[in-house]
Amino acid sequence: MSTFDWPGLMRAGICGLGLKPAEFWALTPAELGLMLGRGAGIAPLGRRGLDELMQSYPDCAGGDHHDRTG
Repeated sequence: MSTFDWPGLMRAGICGLGLKPAEFWALTPAELGLMLGRGAGIAPLGRRGLDELMQSYPDCAGGDHHDRTG
């Protein structure tokens, strides 16, 4: 027996969020929950966190992209 209310989740995702069916089914339950505002315990990204991300992953000047695969 499923613990998910699929009809309710589909209504929330497709009708409430305006997702296309393929977009809805491509999401994980956790992603859908976040989109529906159920991210309890997850703090929003603050300025300090953004600064740290920008230092770790700086934009490349002049369209010069670095290969991060190897």
